Amino acid sequence: MQLLAATTTYWPFVILIVSVGFVMLGISKLRLPAFVALIGAALIAGLMADKLPESRETSPLAEKFPEPGKSAPKFHFARAVEMTATEFGKTAGGIAISICFAGLIGMCLMESGAADKVVRRFLAAFGENNAGVALLLSTYVLSVPIFFDTMFMLMVPLAKALRIRTGKDYLLYVMVICAGGVTTHSMTVPHPGPMAMVENLKVDVGLSIMAGFIVGLPAALGGWLFSRWLNKRIEIPLRETPGSSLADLRKIVDKPESELPGFLVSIAPVVVPILMISFASFFTVAQGAAAEGRAWAQGLVSLCGGQGGFLTAMKWVEFIGDKNIALFFGTVLACIVLIRQRKLKFGELESMFAAPLETAGTIILITAAGGAFGLMLRNAGMADAIKAVALDYKINILVLGYVVALILRIAQGSATVAMLTTSAMLYPLSVDAAGVSTLPVHQMYLFLSIGFGAFGCSWMNDSGFWVVSRLGGMTEKETLKTWTVTLTVVSLVGFAVTMLLAAVLPFK
Repeated sequence: MQLLAATTTYWPFVILIVSVGFVMLGISKLRLPAFVALIGAALIAGLMADKLPESRETSPLAEKFPEPGKSAPKFHFARAVEMTATEFGKTAGGIAISICFAGLIGMCLMESGAADKVVRRFLAAFGENNAGVALLLSTYVLSVPIFFDTMFMLMVPLAKALRIRTGKDYLLYVMVICAGGVTTHSMTVPHPGPMAMVENLKVDVGLSIMAGFIVGLPAALGGWLFSRWLNKRIEIPLRETPGSSLADLRKIVDKPESELPGFLVSIAPVVVPILMISFASFFTVAQGAAAEGRAWAQGLVSLCGGQGGFLTAMKWVEFIGDKNIALFFGTVLACIVLIRQRKLKFGELESMFAAPLETAGTIILITAAGGAFGLMLRNAGMADAIKAVALDYKINILVLGYVVALILRIAQGSATVAMLTTSAMLYPLSVDAAGVSTLPVHQMYLFLSIGFGAFGCSWMNDSGFWVVSRLGGMTEKETLKTWTVTLTVVSLVGFAVTMLLAAVLPFK
C-alpha cells in the first residue's frame, strides 16, 4: 500500500521528465519543428496520465447508452488526443488576433521610420550610454496593462533601430525589454496571473498593485545589470527577420530627421493601444472598488451620472479596451503613418503584410502547442503531486510558494497558470479555519514570492520564449543562454528582495 501511494504521488514527476526530455531531444537532436515537439510532448503526457477528465474506463457495453444527442465519453488514449486538439484551439483563439496585429504594427513602425524616430528621441533625452536603462524603464511603465508577448512585439522594433544607430548592444536592448515587460506581467494587476492571486490569497487589489510595482522595480533593474554583463560576453548579431530587411532599416536610420515622421505620430501606434487597454483596466478596478465603498471609485460613478451611466460608459470602455480592438486601432494608425511616409498604394501595403503574418502564424502554432502541453501536464496531476510532496517537509511558506510556482512554470510554460495554481494550493496552508492568516508576515509577501517564482526558467514550452527567439532573430540555443538565464536572474533578485523585506518589514 505504501509503495502504491508513493507511485501515485511521484508518477506525475516521471511524466514531466519524460515529456520535457522529449521536447529537448526532439528540438536539439532530432531537429523537429518546435510545434511538432510540443504537440508530441502533450500527447505523451496525456497517454501516460493515470486518468483524464471525462474519459471512459470501461466498455460501452457495460454501461447504459448515452442519451439521444449526446456522445459517449471516449477511451483514455482517444481522450488524450481530443484534449490536446481542444486546448490547442483554445490557446490559439486567445492569442492569434493580437499577435497578428502586433506583428503588423512592428513592421509598419520599422518601414515608416517611426521606430527610428522614437529611438532618436530616446538617445537625445537619455544619451547613448543610458539607452538600455531608458528602454527598460519605458517598457516597465508601458507594459503594466499589456501582455508580455504583445509588448515585446511592439518594442522590439525600437531595439533593432537602436542597434543599427549605435552599432552595438543589441542583446542588451532586447533583454531589458524582456526584463521590464515580464516583471510587470507577473507582478501587477490587471494581468490575469496577479488578478488570480489577488482573488485566491484574499489580498487587497490596490496594495497588490503598489507592492508588485515597487518590489518589481529592483528586480527589473537587476535584470538590466545582468543584461549589461551578459552583453559583454555574448555577441548576438542583428539578423534578418520577416517583416523588414536590414538594408531597408539602415536606409531609414541614415535618413535626416526631417524626412522621418513626427515623434507623436511615430509613438502613437504603440501608446494608443496601451492607453485604450489601460482605460478599460482602470474602469474594471473602479467597478470593484465602488462595490467595496471606496470614495474615489464612487466619485467616478457619480461623475458618470450614477450607476446606470457608469455601466453604460463601462460597456463602451470594455469594447475599446479589448486587446484585439485596441491593437486593431494601433494597426490602423501604423498603416496610415507608413502610407503617408512611403506614399504607398493599398496594393503595395498588402504585399508588405505577408512576411509579418507568416511570422505571426509560426508563433501562434508554437504557442498553442505549448498551451496543449501545459493542459496535459495539469491533468496528469502535477499540482497535486507537488502539494503532496510539500506537505511532507516543513518548508518556509514563502520559499514553498516560490519553488512550487517555479516548478509549475517549468512544467507547463504559462506564468499565469503557475500563479493561479500555486496560490490556490497554498492559501489553505496560510490561514486557519476562520480564514485568518497564520503567516508570520503579511499575506502580500506570499503574493510576491509566488509571482516571482512564476516567471523564472522560461524555456521551449513558453510562448514568450518563441516570441523573443523568432522576432529577436535568435536561435533556440541563443535564446536559452540569454532569455532563459536573464528571466531566472530577475526572478531570483525579486525573490531575494521579497525575503529581505519580509524579514525587515513583516507588517504583521
